[in-house]
Amino acid sequence: MHDRETGWFRGAGGIVWQMDLPLPEVMADQLTKGYLTRVNQDGSPYAEKSADEPEQPPAANASKAIWVGYAHRVHGVPIDDAEALTKHDLMELYGSKG
Repeated sequence: MHDRETGWFRGAGGIVWQMDLPLPEVMADQLTKGYLTRVNQDGSPYAEKSADEPEQPPAANASKAIWVGYAHRVHGVPIDDAEALTKHDLMELYGSKG
């Protein structure tokens, strides 16, 4: 019997697989950046929070990986393009303007 919490994830190839939670650091980084997407077992979108709740920009002290993921998810920036920018550039382009 499997007594660990697990989650289902889809990678770039579209394959959905189950992984133990919490994810290993390398996989968590891939999830944060958007290379992996958490899904339900059937591959349907996994919703952790209300869909009508807009995602806010990360805090200034958040890691670059979090900013890359944010730019990809919220602003549609291709992951490789977001990775090529510095954290400062990501903050300037996609952070709060206020």
